[in-house]
Amino acid sequence: MKRVIRCLVALGFSAVALAPAVAGDIAKGREKADQVCASCHGKDGNTPIDPSYPRLAGQYEDYLLRALLDYKSDQRKNAIMAAQAKALSKSDIENLAAFYASLPGSLTHRR
Repeated sequence: MKRVIRCLVALGFSAVALAPAVAGDIAKGREKADQVCASCHGKDGNTPIDPSYPRLAGQYEDYLLRALLDYKSDQRKNAIMAAQAKALSKSDIENLAAFYASLPGSLTHRR
């Protein structure tokens, strides 16, 4: 009986580990991006107003999520982004990450 319980517990943990992460709402992310992000990073996420600003389109969703959360918690330092991120809710951040990850990126790597 203990063996059966152990197997069921192991299967349960495996199912949780393999479950896809909850993605943000792309439409809500687009709406928030138009309000907050587009003025610096460009409406398409590929045309920032300054070449030193990153292109967000096509970046990995988990990278964008982590970056925004780190700006919000001051683990990542940038005065402009920290101020922007602090005004965002967790769902705003999830939605923005999903939106920018869904866009085609213009970054390429040439050899």
